[in-house]
Amino acid sequence: QVQLVESGGGLVQPGGSLRLSCAASGSTFNFNVMDWYRQAPGKQRELVATITWGGRTNYADSVKARFAISRDNAKNTVYLQMNSLEPEDTAVYYCRAAYGLSYFWGQGTQVTVSS
Repeated sequence: QVQLVESGGGLVQPGGSLRLSCAASGSTFNFNVMDWYRQAPGKQRELVATITWGGRTNYADSVKARFAISRDNAKNTVYLQMNSLEPEDTAVYYCRAAYGLSYFWGQGTQVTVSS
């Protein structure tokens, strides 16, 4: 049973930083792609950042130059470094891991940006 567990969310002031982590357990394989999504109240879930097994990354335009995704393949863990946070970044952040046509989701971690 694959499990993804996110951590690192919380309350931060505008302009601040947070680092999210997502650790996968229960798998004997390495995920091709790992992503971060987010869902704000009343909005659809949106893709924030993607990283492949080889380290290729892609970002939503709204977070480019502020967020950085990385992964530790040995630990099956993906990270999201979030800098210069804005109130519009407030959302529940989810990680997703893909292996072939199978997708696995974490339970989400709340990020609130407010003064």
